[in-house]
Formats: sequence, structure tokens, C-alpha cells
Amino acid sequence: MKVLLLKDPKDKDSGPDPYIKELGSYSLEATLIPVLSFEFISLDSLFEKLSHPECYGGLVFTSPRALEAIKMCLKEKSKKEAWSKSLKQMWNIKPTYVVGKATASLVEEIGLFPQGEKSGNAEKLAEYICSREKPNSSALLFPCGALKREVLPTVLREKGIPLESLTVYQTTQHPDLQESLSSYFSQQGIPASIVFFSPSGVKFCLQHIQKLSGDLINQVKFAAIGPTTAQALEAAGIAVSCTAGSPTPQDLAAGIHRALHPHNCSVPH
Repeated sequence: MKVLLLKDPKDKDSGPDPYIKELGSYSLEATLIPVLSFEFISLDSLFEKLSHPECYGGLVFTSPRALEAIKMCLKEKSKKEAWSKSLKQMWNIKPTYVVGKATASLVEEIGLFPQGEKSGNAEKLAEYICSREKPNSSALLFPCGALKREVLPTVLREKGIPLESLTVYQTTQHPDLQESLSSYFSQQGIPASIVFFSPSGVKFCLQHIQKLSGDLINQVKFAAIGPTTAQALEAAGIAVSCTAGSPTPQDLAAGIHRALHPHNCSVPH
């Protein structure tokens, strides 16, 4: 059975994509189609703020892209040296809050210690931060995307915990998206399941998929990586067969397996 994953491939250097691998253990043949392109902005402003850890109470990351923006800043030799010599240590005295394991591992790559990665979504991370931060303390610095949801800022604001957001990337549709979807459907046919990894993915892909699937769309099991993406699908009138319990390859693959085989829930060993 075929599964279409609407996500970017994992870094080229690090072997097979973990989602493809995990779905393969259930004998599901997965294909990736990249949906999004990212444009980084305000990098000078970002590094200026990172250069003044004394002004902030800590860092918040809800997206791997925000870490990629920091890595872009650190490509410059002088900035890299400043980060290694003193800034990194000064930030490490303060908390670095993250959603999910992918973001946590990128935080570790720049030499910081992540907290809260088990939270898995912005709502739970906001609760975690509120349980650890005092109202009216120094602001937490939150590098984020232009399409960030307001859940985390709203919860923190209600609890009096200051947050300073800085938009460091914009999300656009991947230039090859339409062509990739058309060639997948013409070569592979209609997949048993289609997985969405972000609300932006729903916005950019759903109409193409509806057109390419025609009446057979009702046979497809739609899956979401988390509750926010599931809500975006439901808002577009799509029944969601599976939402991953947490945003990991293991939980997603197990959920898709259950959705495709409702009477046979054995898990491979």
C-alpha cells in the first residue's frame, strides 16, 4: 500500500528519511513530496538580539526553521567566534524551550540545552513554560515564522509572561509542488493514505489533490502529524482518519497502520 508524505526530506546527509523507514516496517511504501519553501529574513536583527542574552530570560523555538535561521547567522566567521567564545555560554545559563525532538536536536547542534521537547505542540509547551517562568520577568526571545499561530503568545500573555517575537522566515509554496503531485498521481495512482505535516501544506496541496483524485478521494485515508494540521484539514471539509499521538515517525506510522487495517492492529516487532 502506498502512502504520500507531504513534507520536506530530512537533511540529505543523515541517511533515509525516518518516516519512510518507519512506514516501511509496516510494509507501506512511502514517497515524499516537498511542499514548502522558506525564505529567511531579519537575520541581522536576529543576531543583534542573540548578542544581548542579558536582555532576555531565555529562548523559545517552535520550529526547526528558526534554528536554521540562527545557523545561517553563524556561517559568518566573526559571528561564529562570538557565539562559541561567550554568547553560547551566556544563553545556556537561561532556559531554551522547544517543541518536539526535531527542534531539540537542532538546538543541541548549536550548543544549547533544550527543555520541554516532550510537549509536542505549542499548547503543551506554553503550559510547560508557564509552570517554570514567573510573571513580569525578562522577556523570552521567540524567533518564529510569519505564519506562526497565536496559541503560545496568547497563553503566555494571559499569564503575564513577556515574550518577544521576531519573524525570521517566511513560508511559500515549493516551486515544483504542482508538477510533483501531478507526476506522482499519474505514475503511482491514488495512494491509500496522504499525510499532511502543516496547515500550510493543507493550504498549498489540498485543491490539487482533490482535482487529481476526483471521485476516488473518498477512498483515501487522510492523516495529520498533529492537532493543528488535523484542524486545518477538518476546516477544509476533509475527514481525518488518523492524527499522530505525538509528532514522531513511530506514532504516525502506527496510526496510519491502524487506520488502514482497522481489524488487524498488530504492531511489527
